[in-house]
Amino acid sequence: MKNLISLLLILLVVSCGLYRKTDLREVPVNVDDRAAKNIAEGRSFRFGDIGKGGSGTFEFASSNEMWRASISLLDFAPFSNVDYSGGIIITDWFADESVKNEYLKITVRFLSNEIRADGLNVIIHKKICNNVNECSVSKIKSNISQEIKLAILKEAAILKENEFVKDPNYKYPLSREGKQN
Repeated sequence: MKNLISLLLILLVVSCGLYRKTDLREVPVNVDDRAAKNIAEGRSFRFGDIGKGGSGTFEFASSNEMWRASISLLDFAPFSNVDYSGGIIITDWFADESVKNEYLKITVRFLSNEIRADGLNVIIHKKICNNVNECSVSKIKSNISQEIKLAILKEAAILKENEFVKDPNYKYPLSREGKQN
């Protein structure tokens, strides 16, 4: 019975024109030529917006000024997570040598590729440990995160302004301290 159903399905597919015998001499070997021929014959199709690039447009990290400015300004601390596609930079815990048993961690979240104040979020966590390595972690509510955010925005604006400069030895007009180089 299964063989009979299979035979009927094959005959149905062949007779209704879904399957056509092709002559390999008429089919181009090159993929691009085959695609062009199929499009010319009207054989191409598309499911909605699949293949049009998805929901957002993403730039390479090397061309995104906000990303480059953040990496440049946070280079004093070791990074624990740097994910361009996820839009996040997280430093590892770092400490000031003058303050004992106190560590900081900076998280920068990118909400947009545009240089805007609401395009990124800077969060700072503080970890205080006692002598037996019992630690407490808390989120800092201070001006430091706003200052880091402002510094990133300023650096990104400078990078955007100088994006057409092709000299690899070019020095940016302002250093991190705001002084001329």
